[in-house]
Amino acid sequence: MKFGRRQVLASTMALMTTSCGGGGSDGSSTSTPTPTPTPTPTPAPSGLYPSYNTSPQAADGTNMGTALDISGRIKLGLNIGNTLEAIGGETAWGNPMITQGLIDKAKALGFDAIRLPCSWDQYSDKTTAQIKQSWLDRVKQVVQYCINANMYVLLNIHWDGGWLENNVTADKKDAVVAKQKAFWEQIATQMRDFDQRLMFASANEPNCDTAAQMDVLYAYHQTFIDAVRATGGKNAYRVLVVQLPNVNMDLSKTLWTHMPTDTVKDRLMVEPHFYTPPNFCILTQDASWGKMFYYWGKDYHSTIEPDRNATWGEEDVVDAHMVLGNQLFVSKNVPVLLGEYGAPRRTTPLDLPTHLASRAHWMNYVTKQSLGSGIMPFLWDTGDLIDRQTYAVKDQQGLDALLQGAGKK
Repeated sequence: MKFGRRQVLASTMALMTTSCGGGGSDGSSTSTPTPTPTPTPTPAPSGLYPSYNTSPQAADGTNMGTALDISGRIKLGLNIGNTLEAIGGETAWGNPMITQGLIDKAKALGFDAIRLPCSWDQYSDKTTAQIKQSWLDRVKQVVQYCINANMYVLLNIHWDGGWLENNVTADKKDAVVAKQKAFWEQIATQMRDFDQRLMFASANEPNCDTAAQMDVLYAYHQTFIDAVRATGGKNAYRVLVVQLPNVNMDLSKTLWTHMPTDTVKDRLMVEPHFYTPPNFCILTQDASWGKMFYYWGKDYHSTIEPDRNATWGEEDVVDAHMVLGNQLFVSKNVPVLLGEYGAPRRTTPLDLPTHLASRAHWMNYVTKQSLGSGIMPFLWDTGDLIDRQTYAVKDQQGLDALLQGAGKK
């Protein structure tokens, strides 16, 4: 998530009209794949930036599982949002710096994995695209916190000012490809020694609505994969996650025609997000196309405030969405990582107990149906679930719903 959700809202409305340091081991046993040749540095597209793949290593598949291996170990993930991706610095959006204590608390509560939305562009030289070493070191420290807790961790290039996701267009392609390559060469080299518990994600929510844009998005994802693989070491076998157009499953039925090319088998996942219905999950005021919903689920409608009951996007739409993800990808041995989902607790509903119960039902149901279709759910959270200062649980009802949906309670 980021400020402004044009693409999620647009793609969800389309859905409405169509159908409704890194040492240590994680303790798992994985086979060692046949090594691939040592990669060599490649020049940046169009010569815009220097190559940062200056020290490629021989491929190392030791303790590097497949995407299917890892997907079987993640039942519930948590985003640490509005922090590393904050424009202006890690604490600029009101959250404290991430600590080992916060990660340990997430682990103790039952989460298996952490998604780290991360900004890079603001820490880079605008002429050379070189990322400040101090920022690379800080992000590596946070990744290490997750590894210390024996959690899986997904690190991405998030909104980052929109340089990629707002420019999935032919006229911007060369410049974005060059920056994507330069950034991922640096990130991948810095994080190369972490084992399979670290995964990389190409982007966040790419604005992509047409087949022509999809061709450009494929180029961005291919650049990401090639740049990471070329650094060698464990990156030659690391699981990589690529984002669907508008992170929308329904659009993928027509726009996503193939998986990107990879040098190794079974090391790719795809990532959608889910905020359906947006009237319930996103809106903070009524919009021209629809009103806010406060009550979701066939058994959770309000008789006190019936005009705020959901009129679409309830259990049947969740079911259809998850089944589609299974049909398009999971059934073809491509794991699906639901990178974000969530719904806010509101304070204004007149029938507040029913609202809170329906919101807990949404969280439980989406989590359960995701896992039932073989999809890994990662809750979007910006500090509402766990107090980032004291580590106290702030939303026990929501947490219980998640754990019940994940079969952990």
